[in-house]
Amino acid sequence: MSFSEEKKVDVELNQAVSRRQGSVSSIADAVFGEVTEKGPNYRNVGWLGTAFLMMKTQIGLGVLSIPLVFNVLGLVPGVICLLIIAVVTTWSDYVVGTFKINHPEVYGIDDVGRLIAGPVGYWLMSAAFCLYFIFVAGSAMLSISIALNALSLHGTCTAVFVAVAAILAALLASIQTLGRVSWLAWVGVLAILVSIFTLTISVGVEARPADAPVTPGPWKSDFKIIGNPSFTEAAAALSSLVFAYAGTPAFFSIISEMRDPRKYTRSLVLCQSVVTLTYLVIGIVVYYYCGSYVSSPALGSAGVTMKRICYGLALPGLAVSMILYTHLCAKYIFIRLVKGTRHLASNTPVHWIVWISCTTGTAIVSYVIASGIPVFGGLVSLIGALFGTLLSFQLMGCMWLYDNWGVEKAKRTTKWKLMVCWSVFVVVSGTFLMIAGIYGSIVGIMDSYKATGGSAAWSCADNSGSV
Repeated sequence: MSFSEEKKVDVELNQAVSRRQGSVSSIADAVFGEVTEKGPNYRNVGWLGTAFLMMKTQIGLGVLSIPLVFNVLGLVPGVICLLIIAVVTTWSDYVVGTFKINHPEVYGIDDVGRLIAGPVGYWLMSAAFCLYFIFVAGSAMLSISIALNALSLHGTCTAVFVAVAAILAALLASIQTLGRVSWLAWVGVLAILVSIFTLTISVGVEARPADAPVTPGPWKSDFKIIGNPSFTEAAAALSSLVFAYAGTPAFFSIISEMRDPRKYTRSLVLCQSVVTLTYLVIGIVVYYYCGSYVSSPALGSAGVTMKRICYGLALPGLAVSMILYTHLCAKYIFIRLVKGTRHLASNTPVHWIVWISCTTGTAIVSYVIASGIPVFGGLVSLIGALFGTLLSFQLMGCMWLYDNWGVEKAKRTTKWKLMVCWSVFVVVSGTFLMIAGIYGSIVGIMDSYKATGGSAAWSCADNSGSV
């Protein structure tokens, strides 16, 4: 879209006014300041591109752990828990859109924290946001190392594969705008969908899962309708489901770069519909055929040949997940460092030095996380518990209360009272899931380290067959 078309965006929704300065068109945006033709166009993502960016923050690493979650909880409780978390997070995502319209100056979770709790809230949410995306980018690097090990039949040290992923993240995450990254999101979503549906078909055709013991006679799945997990196992499983829907913190950054924020809800409905349907199909079918021998990530559940094919198909999607999360974290830090200066929206030397430093620094820290906690399932559940609930449950409940608590008594209808109760429920349930999930995840990671053949930090061992 040209700058002249871009100026048609509703000014009341984004506090942007368009004007001409000489011969150069410009937009004064509430977040990015003066956006001109001489610098990166931060307001150039359409509603469909937005939907795919949102899908890519959801579909990716989380879907690979859902069959294992069903194995822990059982098929029926697993489906019910997934749908409940889908409803809660969809509401949370919707609140992001309404809050952004009410407060156009908000770019990230930290801005929300400042509005609700002042400087303490600002710094707390800043730390949570950065750590969350760094951890997720790290888990993406870990998944890429698993894929490369599977494809190469452990062609070299796993630590080398993680380092290669980190270098790729630093290079490609340096693409300046989400408008340019959005085409990668299309590729990433399609790659992940093709790979996991290939897996779904293959486990239905295969005689037995890859990790199942070789026994006489045909294979019969040992899937459970209702599981019998311990408290720690159930808590870690629920945290993995939260992580599968925990793209919410990125949605503020995505809507900030939309051409027309009025179409955010349209993008959200498309995103959550595709995501939930995909999770249900993959989780049910893969677990039904693999039973307790499902792998984590799930792409390893088929035979050796199909595992390599599935990982080969998924590799672009895993890479895009890593690039997108690295980009979003680096973009957040970059904007905080140069906001209010001419370097934000101009291609000055300072602009590039700071931007490259942010992307490289984020990739390095994510690499340390991926190498230090090389247990995919444990890392996913820990991320979901530690940051996913805080940034997708509690904060969104507080956001609704912040915007609606002070209404006049005459307007406190039954609907308003029910929404207050719902918001409080979201905050309380999120807090419970966070505490219980952190405990369960840490116990699971410790057990993995103690187990014979368990993964070790900066290990050269093959991680493509780990569960």
